[in-house]
Amino acid sequence: MSGDLHPLAPHALPPFVGGADGSDPLFSAITFIVITMALVIGVFYLKLHAIPEQLAHKHSNTQSQLIMVLALLALFTHNNIFWVAALILALLKFPDFLTPINSISDSLKKLTAQEGSTPAPKEDNNGEGR
Repeated sequence: MSGDLHPLAPHALPPFVGGADGSDPLFSAITFIVITMALVIGVFYLKLHAIPEQLAHKHSNTQSQLIMVLALLALFTHNNIFWVAALILALLKFPDFLTPINSISDSLKKLTAQEGSTPAPKEDNNGEGR
């Protein structure tokens, strides 16, 4: 007789009403949905913040480091201006002034090394012009 319902209890209960054993299927389903959505939104948020860093891989080391710092600042401070600045820097390519200057410097070093290895011919005036 323990399985019978009380005579005053409704005989057709909706499925979301918790059972007598303490189970609550609606609470369990909502908990699962909320945790899943929090994880999905978190992954999307982190992927969104990684866009400038992914674009920065084609740039120079200094520029990509600046982009990564700005993206981290935007992530931890929640200031969108840092993320926008990182995105703009990732989309722009700064001209490379350092490579030509280094090339000129290397060429000058090679020229001075060649001149220093062989003695330069001395001009012989034999006292002329004095």
